[in-house]
Amino acid sequence: MDRRTVLALARLLLAALTAAAVVATLVAVSPVSPWNFFGYFTVQSNVIGAVVAAIGAVRLVRGSPITPAWVLVRWCAATYLIVVGLVFWILLAPLGAAGGIPLPWANLVLHAVTPVAALVDLLLAPDRAPPALRSLPVVLGYPLVWTAVVLVRGATDGWVPYPFLDPAQGYGVVAGYVALVAGVITGVAALARLPLLRPALRRGPARSLQPGG
Repeated sequence: MDRRTVLALARLLLAALTAAAVVATLVAVSPVSPWNFFGYFTVQSNVIGAVVAAIGAVRLVRGSPITPAWVLVRWCAATYLIVVGLVFWILLAPLGAAGGIPLPWANLVLHAVTPVAALVDLLLAPDRAPPALRSLPVVLGYPLVWTAVVLVRGATDGWVPYPFLDPAQGYGVVAGYVALVAGVITGVAALARLPLLRPALRRGPARSLQPGG
């Protein structure tokens, strides 16, 4: 098998493993409101990552061209999963929180395996290309909408997915965490973009998909 076929199979395996972890977690915590279960950024990001991995596998097999939209989608999906891993291991794990994932193996998959796999895939897959720097606000769009929904729910029905977003701490504290997470997302997206510039620079500006943004 050539490199593209191997990577396509790896993406499909990752998508299947992610789906299994999400479904197993849903079963383990049932009965639970779907609004609550799928309200976790971890779950949403992993679902997005699984879908992108599956689509990416098909695109590799078909030899689909690298488009600006596909570059942006991969960048967003990888950024969200990397942030999931960082936030869990830095903010939640020290508090003994499982981030809503009670099964140890599923917790490992959704908070460690998929973030690492997303980073490796983003930087090493043959369908990589540098995203435009001007697209950075697009990466922030989904997490900001998610945060707004969470804060509204916290203020109304009292449900929040993570302890650091609990309004009981005071909105000043919550705002500080939100600003921190937004900064982390921006930083992760910007840093993940930098290695992608090197192949484009070697190819030259005429063949670069998104030269420098």
